[in-house]
Amino acid sequence: MLKINKVLITSVLIFTLLPLMAQNNTNSPYTRFGYGDLGERSFGAGRAMGGVGYGLRSPKQINPMNPASYSCMDSLTFLFDFGIAGQLSWFDDGNARQHDINGNVEYIAMQFPIHRRVALSVGLLPYSYVGYKFGALRNDQDVTFTETYNGSGGLSDLYGGISVDIWKKRLAVGANFGFLFGNIKHSQLINMAAEGSGAYNTSRSQELRVRDLLMDFGVQYTHPFSKTESVTLGLVFSPKRNLNADSYNYTETLTSGGYTDEVISSDTISNKEFGLPNKYGVGLSYVKQNKLTLAADFSYEDWGKMLYFGEKGNFKDRYRIAVGGEFIPDYMRKSYFSRVRYRAGFHYGNSYLRMNRTEANPSGDGYNEIGASLGLGLPLIDNRSLINISFEYVKKKPEVRMNMIDEQYFRFTVNYTFNEAWFMKFKVD
Repeated sequence: MLKINKVLITSVLIFTLLPLMAQNNTNSPYTRFGYGDLGERSFGAGRAMGGVGYGLRSPKQINPMNPASYSCMDSLTFLFDFGIAGQLSWFDDGNARQHDINGNVEYIAMQFPIHRRVALSVGLLPYSYVGYKFGALRNDQDVTFTETYNGSGGLSDLYGGISVDIWKKRLAVGANFGFLFGNIKHSQLINMAAEGSGAYNTSRSQELRVRDLLMDFGVQYTHPFSKTESVTLGLVFSPKRNLNADSYNYTETLTSGGYTDEVISSDTISNKEFGLPNKYGVGLSYVKQNKLTLAADFSYEDWGKMLYFGEKGNFKDRYRIAVGGEFIPDYMRKSYFSRVRYRAGFHYGNSYLRMNRTEANPSGDGYNEIGASLGLGLPLIDNRSLINISFEYVKKKPEVRMNMIDEQYFRFTVNYTFNEAWFMKFKVD
């Protein structure tokens, strides 16, 4: 009964947090394009280590980046993971600067064994974020008006995963099956600066609604050097998807007070295709048990072949490189700071977006992303559960400085990893 109650409580928490995770977690103007900023799937330790995860295999952490990792937990353990994040962002277009603060729930997940070689994981992850607001005063044919752009929403992944040890402590395979859902809305408001100009205030909006399935597959092979040292190679693959998505366009004229005066047009855009790419990932980790972890990841996504509103050319192929490590001074000492997990990492990659596409520049422009992270894994009294803290700095550097924005942000993430021996049976003499 105790086990069932815990599963039910965790499930209720997951669905209770659905509305919160749908809120904005960014103010980046780059989220005006495509599906927005793509979320990372790394939890706790991996987040502080540059976002690595394909080769990580820990019995104390949930790692949805590679579903093969779930089976490494022992058969008497239940894991629950919950993370929140705050973000301070700076934007610079060469003429003006702006900073914003955001924060929200990031993810929630649980993991438990159903056999000594089989484990399950269930959770809710962000797939993408959209959130921005910017505008400018313009003049066209001696008519002055304010043009404002707004965007909100994003996509979430509600997943269930399974992992099986094929060769005990050596070879494991796994799969995640997810439900991708969410709404992304973009709007443009033209507000006439002077009345009597003969023009109306106009609002145009576009909404994308996605409801579809996702799949991820993973494999991990661990080669032991001794009882305490090993190397793990991880591989992952996510097949491309033609999304089940609907899009809607609305155009309205507004009174000076902002109330709808007339709906000029409102229609469903049908027969427009949207796609997600094949994703390939490989990772390698070295572990000295309760002392040192070193890991490196590489991922590649063929976004350039994907359709967006039925057209190609909006995206380009994306890659990401990440490296990181974790160090524990002395796991067996009573000194608290000797048992703290100290982490650091680095990542570099590019954006999947093509922006500023013109006849003279048909391939458009994008940006590269570079980031560094630091973190701590703080053990609780039972020395099983952890409070994980990570500090991450990321800079988005435009490929072409003209007409593009230099963005950088500082993100602070806290997650609680609850680790309990909930399957253990006690004997009474």
